[in-house]
Amino acid sequence: MLRVEKVRIDDIYVPTARRKTLHPETVRHLAEDILENGMKMPIQVRNDGKRYVLVEGLHRLEAAKWLGETTIDAYLVRARQH
Repeated sequence: MLRVEKVRIDDIYVPTARRKTLHPETVRHLAEDILENGMKMPIQVRNDGKRYVLVEGLHRLEAAKWLGETTIDAYLVRARQH
């Protein structure tokens, strides 16, 4: 069972290949939804020993940044490196 943890947004590294899939319009719509309804699903990160690496949830992470959040709910998962 996965446990939700609060993770500092500044401690999350987004791999370059993942950043290329970002759609700003999706981030804006998601940020509006988060303001109205809250974050429905935590992002997924893995710990590589010195930082958290984003596994899933790029648009949710960027929406949280856009809203000025400093932490985000995240599942800490074991995932293979890409």
